Amino acid sequence: MIALVAGGVISTAAAFGFYYFWIAAPPVFPQPRLITVRKGESFRAVADDLARAGVVRSSAVLMLYAEMSDTTRRVQPGEYAFKGGERIPAVMGHLVRGDFLVVTVTIPEGLTVHQIAERLGEAGLVCPPVFEAAARRGALVDALGLAPLGAEGYLFPATYRFPPNATVTDILAAMLGRFYEILTPRVEERMFELGLTPRKLVTMASMIEKEAKAPGERKLIASVFYNRLRLDMPLQSDPTAEYSLEGEKRPAALAVRTPSIFNTYDFTGLPPGPIANPGLGSIEAALYPARTNYLYFVARDDGTHIFSRTYEEHLRAIADLKRKARVAAPRSGVGTASGRR
Repeated sequence: MIALVAGGVISTAAAFGFYYFWIAAPPVFPQPRLITVRKGESFRAVADDLARAGVVRSSAVLMLYAEMSDTTRRVQPGEYAFKGGERIPAVMGHLVRGDFLVVTVTIPEGLTVHQIAERLGEAGLVCPPVFEAAARRGALVDALGLAPLGAEGYLFPATYRFPPNATVTDILAAMLGRFYEILTPRVEERMFELGLTPRKLVTMASMIEKEAKAPGERKLIASVFYNRLRLDMPLQSDPTAEYSLEGEKRPAALAVRTPSIFNTYDFTGLPPGPIANPGLGSIEAALYPARTNYLYFVARDDGTHIFSRTYEEHLRAIADLKRKARVAAPRSGVGTASGRR
């Protein structure tokens, strides 16, 4: 009798173990969990990674299944996103087919919509003209009230991971979502203090992003723009003149003499919209500029700037740079590319 009872207990435990580790699926994850399978990596290491991430309940059972199904050597290398809630055969199927591979793409600060479309196209995720059209005038952009200029300025620079079959809407939603995450109550309170709308905030931040090559100068550059706005002076920022909705790039010396709705040599105030997609550092500079009396800046060869309070100081700074470099004047941040004030 004791032997029978013991045998029954062992059989029950074995059945429970078989069900728990082999048949029962782990829970669905709130966010997909990423697993990287490296070329040449042992399947044991892959199984251990999957078990640590909770994608499977047991690496040993996964290895046993892979041996029994003769799929150990058929796993495709790459990066996978697992959503959970799948049994071992389904997990192994993804690894063999490579159908949960994700594409990693990094969007640096300061790119335009046109440049982001090109980068996503190079990653094989989108057809650039289709993405650009959706970012300019697509349904999601319209629903968020970003028309008529579109999502320029709102596509947050970051490293993203997308499945190869991600739609243009999926990609736009992820990038726009990252931007709206930073509009915390504290940020909205500060925007109210400065009299900024979200569009004005990203417009100012985009100008700072394009002008500031040295991160430590962002708040100084922001102070110049705010000081000029307060005095109703044209911002005279070369990158605004160089910007084009069509993605065309023109030399600054020509661009500042070419009328456009973005060329801040032609009017006072901010341009109608952002000229690039700024990062968090430039957004923070737009929210918390330095307190200065600077109205001008001119770039050195290393990308840093000389800041000046008066036009006369500014001209002396330019002359000094010319004298030191013995070449033509470097590109100015405000007021020198065209010689206009």
